[in-house]
Amino acid sequence: MLKSNKLYIRWMKSPLYIRIMFVVLFIIIFFGWIVAVIEPKEFPTTFDGVWWALVTISSVGFGDFAPETVTGKLIGMVLILIGASVITAFFATASAAAIKKQYSYVEGNVAFKDKQHVIIIGWNEKASEIIQSVRQIEPFKKIVLVDHTLEEAPLIENVHFIRGNPINDQTLLRANLTEADAAIITADQHKNELEADMQSILILLALKGLNKELYSVIEILTEHQINNAERAGADEIIKSYQLTSHFIISSYLARNKLSSIYADLNPASGNLFQLLNVPVQLIGVTFKKASHELLEKETILIGIKRGEKTIMNPPLSMIIETDDLLIIFAH
Repeated sequence: MLKSNKLYIRWMKSPLYIRIMFVVLFIIIFFGWIVAVIEPKEFPTTFDGVWWALVTISSVGFGDFAPETVTGKLIGMVLILIGASVITAFFATASAAAIKKQYSYVEGNVAFKDKQHVIIIGWNEKASEIIQSVRQIEPFKKIVLVDHTLEEAPLIENVHFIRGNPINDQTLLRANLTEADAAIITADQHKNELEADMQSILILLALKGLNKELYSVIEILTEHQINNAERAGADEIIKSYQLTSHFIISSYLARNKLSSIYADLNPASGNLFQLLNVPVQLIGVTFKKASHELLEKETILIGIKRGEKTIMNPPLSMIIETDDLLIIFAH
């Protein structure tokens, strides 16, 4: 009794269109079998009866098999009446389920099941630009957008939308955070700078709490929150207040439309800033010699990162050490 109850509960929990499909299959097999029993002359095998039931219930009616007796015709009439209702209900239910599923995707209610994806948190112009750049650099990289302000997914192809507060574990788990490759947290444009930074750090704490190995990039708007972002475990902190001010003052001093050059620094255009471990052949040589050797490989050496210190455009006589990182601009 208990086992039958479990089977019934499992049956009732299955999707409605699946249940209707099994009912349709049962009707076809049952009527095919019974007509073959009643009219063995017209239906030599059960398969012939099932074939007749299938073409009859679907209103195709090839006419290669047909009952001859009154009983057989009555069975056919019942089958046609059942087919008109059950088949219609099946396709209507299947269509409704497909539409509901599509709306669930649009509304951000469907969990992401794939792996090695990039999670972008927060929808704004920066997030849109990031998505476009990732799609150009890595066309097959899967992207998941998490945001609680959008009612529907933005019209961007191949971006899986998760609607919800990224501070909540359930939202992050629906984005399959534990299997993600990286996460990028953009500042909330609807809040003031301090509140936006505090929220970003809370999101970072939630990310690291569920997956401490996740590579995370966070945008910080105020200098006061840099230390908190570091304590929260950020792998990379983007100080947008600093970057923007530097670009603005450079444009002011140059007075020759540097903004058009900044646009070409987009990694999607093929221009990438990278940190490179010092090759063995460059250890102990001068910055000048290292620059010449890298230039032959179409790579421009622009600086050296030595510990926590970054030295841009150092003296040409500066000696490169083993533990240095070379700051390069590669195409």
